[in-house]
Amino acid sequence: MCIFCKIIANEIPSHKVYEDDKTLAILDIKPVNKGHALVMPKKHYANLEEIDEADLTAVILIVKKIGGWLKAKLGVEGYNVTINNDPVAGQIVQHLHFHVIPRHKGDGHIQWMQSEYEPGEAEEIAKKLRS
Repeated sequence: MCIFCKIIANEIPSHKVYEDDKTLAILDIKPVNKGHALVMPKKHYANLEEIDEADLTAVILIVKKIGGWLKAKLGVEGYNVTINNDPVAGQIVQHLHFHVIPRHKGDGHIQWMQSEYEPGEAEEIAKKLRS
């Protein structure tokens, strides 16, 4: 049983922000900024490809709710919604979860690096994805 499944089962304490029959939202124990929340399905799914559409819909609606609460209740100007999907992308706990990260002007956090496509490369990748 993964650590999030243990939190969902109330075997490990957490700071719950929201809970219903399908989802749980808790504060991250190592927040990027104060109020950083994790929103997850109660059913165990390792990654985004595994989750069924009904549970994904339930989770993303709570992501939206938590984002609104950050703005309305904590005065946050904006927030990032991220997912680290699989270990190579930085996923530490193999239980699907979305990060809802409050953002403030001048908080020092930068977005990821960007690059450019070589000539013809974007067309080739788009063609592969469409096929």
